[in-house]
Amino acid sequence: MDRTDARIAAMQLIYEWELGGGGGPETREGLLGLASDEAESDYMEALVAGATSRAAELDALLEGYLTGWSLERLRRVDLSILRLAAYELLYAGDVPTAVAVNEAVQMAKRFSAPEAAPFVNGVLGQLARDRGL
Repeated sequence: MDRTDARIAAMQLIYEWELGGGGGPETREGLLGLASDEAESDYMEALVAGATSRAAELDALLEGYLTGWSLERLRRVDLSILRLAAYELLYAGDVPTAVAVNEAVQMAKRFSAPEAAPFVNGVLGQLARDRGL
């Protein structure tokens, strides 16, 4: 798995966590087809652990960028993508801003509704500008 695949798997595990799942071995191996020794699995694990442990903090931050929206109105997949990308932007350190935003937009195009990609781009773009990233 490469970094893109690691991000996608991390988003899916964050989504499962949001819905009350544990993201255990049955999900990782059975549903996602991930082996624990795959390349970038440590990165995926760090993203999941970071985004879920800081979910309340990330949600409070993201809520400030949801003009006319609330977290409750967001699709859970969009929230999972935004949490992952915000965590990556703010805490992953070595990821260029454009890469983190673009990867999130691509996930929104693949896993959500057509209007999600520009929405995700706008939220993350403004977050990045406000933080000087």
